[in-house]
Amino acid sequence: MQELKIRNRDNKNIVITIEKANNQRGLAFVMHGLSGFKEQEQIKTFAKVFIDNNYTVITFDTRNTFSDSEGNFEDATITNYYEDLEDVIKWASKEDFYQEPFVLAGHSVGGMSISLFAEKYPEKIKGLAPISAVISGEHIFETWGEERMNQWKETGWDIEISSSRSGVIKKLKYDFVEDAKRYSLIDNIDNLKMPVLLMVGEKDECTPPSHQKMFFDKLPNRELHIIKGASHTFKEEGHLKEIYNIFNRWIKNLE
Repeated sequence: MQELKIRNRDNKNIVITIEKANNQRGLAFVMHGLSGFKEQEQIKTFAKVFIDNNYTVITFDTRNTFSDSEGNFEDATITNYYEDLEDVIKWASKEDFYQEPFVLAGHSVGGMSISLFAEKYPEKIKGLAPISAVISGEHIFETWGEERMNQWKETGWDIEISSSRSGVIKKLKYDFVEDAKRYSLIDNIDNLKMPVLLMVGEKDECTPPSHQKMFFDKLPNRELHIIKGASHTFKEEGHLKEIYNIFNRWIKNLE
C-alpha cells in the first residue's frame, strides 16, 4: 500500500492511497461520503473486495472533510467532492497502472459523485456502485426535514455531532444547500447503461430505500440490495460481511 499527496486543480493537497495488484485484472476508485474519510469501515470493505479480485484500488480523502487533505469541512460542497474525484482520476490516467474502462464505487455523496462522473464519461466506466447514494440535493434535504432546513437557512449553519469521529462537531455552511440544489442523478440517467450495483440499509434515514428504488427503476442494467437492519453507514460487522459478499459476486460478473 502506498499513500501520497497529489495536487488538485486549485493546487490543494489531496491524500490518496494506492493498493496495486500484482496481476492486475482491473482498476477501481472508491470514494467516501460527506464528512467521511477513506479509513471508514464501509470504504475499507468496498476496497477490500476489489483488492481480493486483483484490482488496483485507489481510495482518497476529498478536500473539506475530516482528514489530512486540505480544507475545512464547513466549506464542503458536492462540487468540491466531485471535482476532487475528477482530479484523482486525471492524475491516475498518467500512471502505469491506469486502464479503462474502470470501476467506480462510492458511498452517499461519494455515490452521487461517481454517478455524475459516469453520466459525463460513460465510455470510461466498466461498472458503477453508488452505495446509499444521494440521488439529488432536493431529496436529501427532504429527509433532513423542514425544521432543520429552515434553521440552517436562518443561521447560515448546520451543526451536529459526528457519528463517525468521537467528539467531533460538524459545522456546515448554507452554501452546501445552494450548491446541492444544482445536482440530480435523474437528469442524465440514460447515460448509465453500464452494470450498476445499488445497496442501501433498511433503516437508512438519509438516503432511504425509497430513494434508491426511484433511481433503480430508471436504470436498464441494475441490481438493488436492501440490507436488513442496516443504517446509512453499515457499522455493524454482519452488515459489512453481507455487503462484501454482494460486492464480490457483482465484481466477478463484470469479467
